[in-house]
Amino acid sequence: MKVNFYATLRQIVGTKIVEVDVPEGITIRELLHKVARMYPALSREMFDKGGNLYPHIHVFVNGRESSFIEDNLEAQVKSTDTISIFPAVGGG
Repeated sequence: MKVNFYATLRQIVGTKIVEVDVPEGITIRELLHKVARMYPALSREMFDKGGNLYPHIHVFVNGRESSFIEDNLEAQVKSTDTISIFPAVGGG
């Protein structure tokens, strides 16, 4: 599965795209935690102390924001899907 990182998350990972081996039926939440285990510095940026995704982190599956997908972070994704992860971005 391709996982794209943007802004400060890309700086932590060191590249724009990471290939992640995932089992069929993995949820978005499980995938995010797997990626955070691969890159431990991401965990602080993406999850609170309870392991919940910060509200300012936006996850897209094949270009569609996860909040608009039925079951949100509990939705299952396929190994052929593309996941994009965006932190809050500010500026002017």
